Amino acid sequence: MWESIEKSLSNKLGENYKIVSQQPLTGGDINRAYKIDNGEIPFFVKVNDKTHISHFGCEVYSLEKIQEFSEIDSPNVITYGASDDCSYLVLDYIPFDIQASNDWYKLGEQLALLHKNSEHGQFGWDHDNYIGHTRQVNPWSSNWKRFFSEQRIGWQLQLLHEKGIHIGDIDHIVQECHDGLNHHSPKPRLVHGDLWSGNLAFFEDTPLIYDPACYYGDREVDIAMTELFGRLPADFYSGYQSIQPLDRGYDKRKNIYNFYHVLNHANMFGGVYVEQSQAMINRIISQNKH
Repeated sequence: MWESIEKSLSNKLGENYKIVSQQPLTGGDINRAYKIDNGEIPFFVKVNDKTHISHFGCEVYSLEKIQEFSEIDSPNVITYGASDDCSYLVLDYIPFDIQASNDWYKLGEQLALLHKNSEHGQFGWDHDNYIGHTRQVNPWSSNWKRFFSEQRIGWQLQLLHEKGIHIGDIDHIVQECHDGLNHHSPKPRLVHGDLWSGNLAFFEDTPLIYDPACYYGDREVDIAMTELFGRLPADFYSGYQSIQPLDRGYDKRKNIYNFYHVLNHANMFGGVYVEQSQAMINRIISQNKH
């Protein structure tokens, strides 16, 4: 594996790159991660089995799309590929800063600018990609309510059903989520798609986002997910709203948008997330009645 990575890096850099150290890193639960070094230039490497190459290809495409707009920083893709026994993705190595003085307001502003300046004609993506290790289906659609209720909620419910896990009647739940998005007509914007605190950081006070699951959707899905596992600092939301105020009704819609991620966790991990999924659809049905 390491010889294959050395060869790929050498071809990309135009000079021989010989790995002299490999330091395992912690933090992810899908890939193995390493900091590698040739004595001068370090890189961050994700490694998985060979079949994972399509996941890395999707991640590369999403990172490149984010960088096209350059409103907010993300790690540069150096190279990716596969050896006989594994696949790998090589990115810039960025020593993240974890400190109270991080500029959360700036992060909010930059995310708002990314959303504002990335309008598209339809909802969806050029191809299916992945949310965690679950396939995320992205057929193009001009109807946001239908796209999200069917291709996000309905898809996850069907995957659970195939595993013998039943949250409720799929058609009924999909319709409730569709109805909960009535009277809301967002424009398709480039969204990160998996924006929680573990997928953002700072380097010398510069905000960065990474590990995307991009598509063109309602910008509110990114804001909603930042609240799912505990809200970010208040300055983040102030910075965002200074550029792109949230639309009326967001507080109800965010439950539908986060329902998708809880369902995905139920698919990946089961257990408490199944119970949380059931509680969330009950909340959505209740809020639709008021």
